[in-house]
Amino acid sequence: MGFGYSNRNHEKSESFMFKYFLSSCAASVAETATYPLDITKTRLQIQGETTIGKSDGVHSRNNIKSRGMLHTAVGIVKDEGVFKLWQGITPAIYRHFVYSGCRMTFYEIFREKVLQRKPHESPSIWKSVLCGSASGGLGQFLASPADLVKVQMQMEGKRRLEGHPPRVQSAWHAFRKILAEGGIGGLWKGWVPNVQRAALVNMGDLTTYDNSKHFILTHSSLKDDWLTHMIASSCSGLVAATLGTPADVIKTRVMNQPTDSRGKGLFYKSSIDCLLKTVHQEGFMALYKGFVPIWTRMAPWSITFWVTYEELRRLCGVSSF
Repeated sequence: MGFGYSNRNHEKSESFMFKYFLSSCAASVAETATYPLDITKTRLQIQGETTIGKSDGVHSRNNIKSRGMLHTAVGIVKDEGVFKLWQGITPAIYRHFVYSGCRMTFYEIFREKVLQRKPHESPSIWKSVLCGSASGGLGQFLASPADLVKVQMQMEGKRRLEGHPPRVQSAWHAFRKILAEGGIGGLWKGWVPNVQRAALVNMGDLTTYDNSKHFILTHSSLKDDWLTHMIASSCSGLVAATLGTPADVIKTRVMNQPTDSRGKGLFYKSSIDCLLKTVHQEGFMALYKGFVPIWTRMAPWSITFWVTYEELRRLCGVSSF
């Protein structure tokens, strides 16, 4: 009887839903702690893009002087208030309850059930890349509506300072407005660059963390503890930021652009159109706008998430990732 009870508890702790819950909780902690860097990154990525004139609707270049990461963050606090650094945090956490919950659990399912990696087996790079890309893309597709709401809320303070009328007042208002203007499909505006970014980010994040952690445990005297998790997650954050920044810039611009009465974007026809216009008008390095805050945020985000997630798994009797 005792063995049966223990076995049932073990199966419960290793279940999809339990791991889903733990990864969502860890992501919420990491998101809240590093969110000011995310809103700073979003503001930086919008700088320099095409805007529409108030009177005649003609497309024109934004002449606002470009600002760096620190200047942008200080400007938000000075012009809008310190709590505006967390504007949009609610849909961001909603997003991670879908996105991180899915990407983490899908990765383990793909790794162990589909590609059948055995316990303690050295991870194969191509298998990790395939698992990371697929799980990240699928998780982001499901979470795209929350991400769209988050991006639009992040830009509200800037819009009001520029004299534009507010578009949204809360996460729920933004959701209803998007639904009313574009229907169900409107909730997935920008999903293509969103999914592309997530596939690249998770190809870097999950693949690098999985392989770095196994390499450290195999080739050093370090144990499977918080120090190993910190080193592996630091590596994964850098690779993820490098691979994901261009797609993140495109995603932000596509999702933030205004739409016409039919829900069509006024600036860009597609993610490819946005890519070409951005490079043509601002140069290739415009695709790396916000890289410093992305990396500066992704490094502590990755460390906070992975250490929290691994510790939660340990405390709850779940095997190490």
